[in-house]
Amino acid sequence: MDNAVILAEGVFSTTYGKTANGLIRFSKRYNVTSVIDSRYSGKDSGMILTGKSNGIPIVSSLREALKIGADTIVVGAATDGGFLPVEYRPFISEAIRSGMRVVSGLHEFVSDDPEFSALAAKSGSEIIDVRKMFRDRKDPFTGKISEVKAYKIAVLGTDSAIGKRTTAIILNNQINSMGRKSVMIGTGQTSWMQGFPYTVVVDSMINDFIPGGLESTTLEAWRKERPEFMFLEGQGSVLHPAYPGSFEIIGACRPDAIILQHAPARKFFDGFEDFPIPDLSKYIQILELLSDRKVIAISINRENMTDIQVDNEIEKLEKKFGIPVFDPLRSTSSAVSRILAK
Repeated sequence: MDNAVILAEGVFSTTYGKTANGLIRFSKRYNVTSVIDSRYSGKDSGMILTGKSNGIPIVSSLREALKIGADTIVVGAATDGGFLPVEYRPFISEAIRSGMRVVSGLHEFVSDDPEFSALAAKSGSEIIDVRKMFRDRKDPFTGKISEVKAYKIAVLGTDSAIGKRTTAIILNNQINSMGRKSVMIGTGQTSWMQGFPYTVVVDSMINDFIPGGLESTTLEAWRKERPEFMFLEGQGSVLHPAYPGSFEIIGACRPDAIILQHAPARKFFDGFEDFPIPDLSKYIQILELLSDRKVIAISINRENMTDIQVDNEIEKLEKKFGIPVFDPLRSTSSAVSRILAK
């Protein structure tokens, strides 16, 4: 397993650092040894992200990361448009000159950059652009998704960067720990980086082939694993002005149930402060009409909320909608019970 430093300068623990945040929480592909973000240099990354120590230090330079043992640098920022931040270029250049492997999930391919490719030719550094691996995949949709007999739960959201993947992973892991077989179907670059083998990066593909990519990946997981459950990672939000994801997941993967991820304290779409997030009931109505299936639970993203505020919100939403509402970072019991009672 590669020893990776996560480059998250200026964005760690924010929505723009969601790739870094995800890799700190879960990674089967990389042994994460440090995080670069000079704002928190010297601190423990777990304390910054979750309030619990994880032993992964935050440093301010690549030199420090190399001393800790990093041989790979992973770009942990998820920027609007997928562009590489200008301030990240010196880190990437230094990493390539040092012979490190470079991994990026951005739309702007590091391997296409003349400066970086020339440096890599000299040092022998390997550059992996995750989205580039899926860009030319052209699987047609066939309808064979009907062969999949697992109980498929799509974790969809009211916004982008709101915790859909994290909730799906937590529930997937929880059910596996109970001896019931479950498989995670990743749909984004961070899931690939985290090491989930059944992942297709949908926003790197030609739109016509997204349903086929989702179907073939889900079908492959079913044929190889025969799980009882599958968790489908959502993308964007059905009402998001810039990232209107989830339509393809509902259409191609045909989920049996939906869990809706919501951040009660977030009033506007992330990065679009002129666009208020519609009422939760509107999402539930739209998703149930689109899928002809039920929203069986609501998962709370607790950003900018205290424990008491989260508890009050859970009580309020459970009364309003009559379904389990849970904070996945504290307890999944109500949602897991609902899933197992399918």
